[in-house]
Amino acid sequence: MNVSSKPRLVMVGNGMAGVRTLEELLKIAPDKYEITVFGAEPYANYNRILLSPVLAGEQTIQDIMLNDVNWYEENGITLHLGKKITQIDRKNRLVIAEDGTTAAYDRLLLATGSNPFILPVPGNNLEGVIAYRDIHDTNTMIETAKHYKHAIVIGGGLLGLEAANGLAIRGMDVTVVHIHPWLMERQLDETSGKMLQQALEAKGIKFLLGKNTEALIGNDAGRVKAIRFKDGLEVPADLVCMAVGIRPNTALAESAGLHCNRGIVVNDTMQTYDPRIYSVGECVSHRGIAYGLVAPLFEQAKVCANHLAEYGIGRYTGSVTSTKLKVTGIDLFSAGNFMGGEDTEEITLSDPIGGVYKKLVLKDDKLVGACMYGDTADGSWYFKLLREGTPVAELRDRLMFGENNIGDVGHQGQNKAAAMADSDEVCGCNGVSKGAIVKAIKGQGLFTLDEVRKCTKASASCGSCTGLVEQLLMNTLGTDYSAAPSKKAMCGCTDHSHEEVRQAIRDKKYLTHKEVYEGMGWRTPNGCSTCRPAVNYYLLSTWPKEAVDDPQSRFINERAHANIQKDGTYSVVPRMWGGLTNPSELRRIADVADKYKIPTVKVTGGQRIDLLGVKKEDLPAVWKELDMPSGHAYGKSIRTVKTCVGAEHCRFGTQLAMDMGVKLERMLFGMWSPHKVKLAVSGCPRNCAEAGIKDVGVIGVDSGYELYIGGNGGIKTEVAEFLCKVKTDDEVMEYAGAFIQLYREEGWYLERTVHYMQRVGLDYIKKRILDDEEGRETLYERLLFALEDAPDPWKDFERAGVDLRQFQSLKGIPVVSA
Repeated sequence: MNVSSKPRLVMVGNGMAGVRTLEELLKIAPDKYEITVFGAEPYANYNRILLSPVLAGEQTIQDIMLNDVNWYEENGITLHLGKKITQIDRKNRLVIAEDGTTAAYDRLLLATGSNPFILPVPGNNLEGVIAYRDIHDTNTMIETAKHYKHAIVIGGGLLGLEAANGLAIRGMDVTVVHIHPWLMERQLDETSGKMLQQALEAKGIKFLLGKNTEALIGNDAGRVKAIRFKDGLEVPADLVCMAVGIRPNTALAESAGLHCNRGIVVNDTMQTYDPRIYSVGECVSHRGIAYGLVAPLFEQAKVCANHLAEYGIGRYTGSVTSTKLKVTGIDLFSAGNFMGGEDTEEITLSDPIGGVYKKLVLKDDKLVGACMYGDTADGSWYFKLLREGTPVAELRDRLMFGENNIGDVGHQGQNKAAAMADSDEVCGCNGVSKGAIVKAIKGQGLFTLDEVRKCTKASASCGSCTGLVEQLLMNTLGTDYSAAPSKKAMCGCTDHSHEEVRQAIRDKKYLTHKEVYEGMGWRTPNGCSTCRPAVNYYLLSTWPKEAVDDPQSRFINERAHANIQKDGTYSVVPRMWGGLTNPSELRRIADVADKYKIPTVKVTGGQRIDLLGVKKEDLPAVWKELDMPSGHAYGKSIRTVKTCVGAEHCRFGTQLAMDMGVKLERMLFGMWSPHKVKLAVSGCPRNCAEAGIKDVGVIGVDSGYELYIGGNGGIKTEVAEFLCKVKTDDEVMEYAGAFIQLYREEGWYLERTVHYMQRVGLDYIKKRILDDEEGRETLYERLLFALEDAPDPWKDFERAGVDLRQFQSLKGIPVVSA
């Protein structure tokens, strides 16, 4: 019995289409329903389109969240995460979850989405065979890439290519298998498909086209080890990602007796054959069509919301779709009948060297199809001509060269956004026009891209219209436009940003976690796993020697002062100043490895020796018998200073690289930082120490040294930027130390130097380090003060805050239950 006066709306599925329906409903009838949402995943509503940047390491899961759990709470929505609905009792109007949870409904919205199609071949259930559909799949691929080499992606569509690109960036050897003769055959013709293939091959991705998979072969442990094709070819595979299409998820609807035919069949008001039950999204079949693009699904959501609000207006009659995509940095666009056919003619522009291809298909003096590769700036204009059936006879000789070249239709010399009419669509996913965006900017005082996304949804889905939205901001605001992102909360415990927390710690002289949480109104009294390490670092870096370190707010590696491995053992990397060692140290390393049966001894890329497979309870004894300083290879800290042999030995060397490297490493010993910091010193411009991809790189030249900053050799290689040229070793230490201290004081926790530089700009850093001599000296002095007499956590346990109880073995200790 419903004790509330409101009717009950239950939504099954928590994806983009369903939540968009709720957003539209809350706009027009915020108090209409008592709303309950069931999501099978343990996550709130996220942008599934942006999983590929997460796989590639460009974004995090938090970055792609559209509505976090707070949004549901703020809107009075009861949210059940990780609960899969398995039964609908239509007679009693009840949904029943797998764990027995129930919810009664007056209106039911099915937004169950789609399921990835898994090829029905032998071995498809082996470990290491996955689809690419959700956060779990993405995390599985990220973890697999850490431990395995060979990846096979079956499917040469958009999803498969994005998966292949992400895995390649993660360091795997990737081969894409596709049954068709060219890639993305549904969006591209053969010419553009081949151009795309060549561009991706240049990124190191391999392709096997026209191949039929016969079986997946496993090893004795039940993990996939190879893929075999029907022509007999076998290729090694530690991971097989199937991206061969999706199927509407109709199982729940069918079990409830709802009519399904290649999807849950709905009418133009998005109602199923049971008028109390609505459905939207990829699970739906409307007029015999199931849509997989975001824009049609959002159109369905708007119509469904109108009818749930009982406005009785609006019908969904289907969608004319275009596809504007960015595949691994390459722009693509297609719409309509781009393959051509009987009674059609084609106009093509092909520039393979320049990476541009355009094909326009005409019929009866109207544009009926378009396919573009590399340059898609005019895609929305072509789509408008196609959708509206505009005669193009008079535009024919200039049609290929875009809107800005069509007489008075264009606006020569202005950007693309300025040339658009107010009624022109900017964001195809969300159906947002130029006029609506400009009106929101002016009327609601928007200044940043994030603000426009939040207010209008433009560029919030696939992101391909981001450039146009930024142009509109610049055109509308002029010099008031702010390209910087709007404030982003540190975590769900607070609305404060990283910068605000740092500033408060500095201004209020907070010295403990408790002072921060109480003084800044934290929602949770003890913080969470996201904010606690950040706050701990900000306290220590702002008030060295005064702030109270909280070891429990550090990650396990920093608490144990060793790197935890996937099998639960640890690795130990003793410090070798500048990469230099001696026979005595090498003998001790060998003796320790023998005594404690350490299975793996490896030379690292940073010129150190790594002992892998140390038992946790053996760590203190290993450190004691090594009798070498901690290499801090486990922390957000100074890692290594890599050196070449320099002028000490090399006939090409111009400076004493090893001596300089040792000085820098000793200066920075014990330094904690927002993220790991690596340095390198090369004795001459041949750069054997790879200084060009380090956080700080030093390259010897005849007149002294060149300093480079902000390099990164990780998932996404970034080349360091030139900072300055100096003459002496002391200047190297002062300038490098001042930059590192500036990063320590202003960098956000888990932000690498390259991302800090991108945020504040190289000009700002040069102003602080090069132009302000007194400021540079002060930064350097603060660094030296913070690191003065830094304890070695492998020797001075008490001063370093090492709790030795964590290394005690639990074997033989009785378990006491409460």
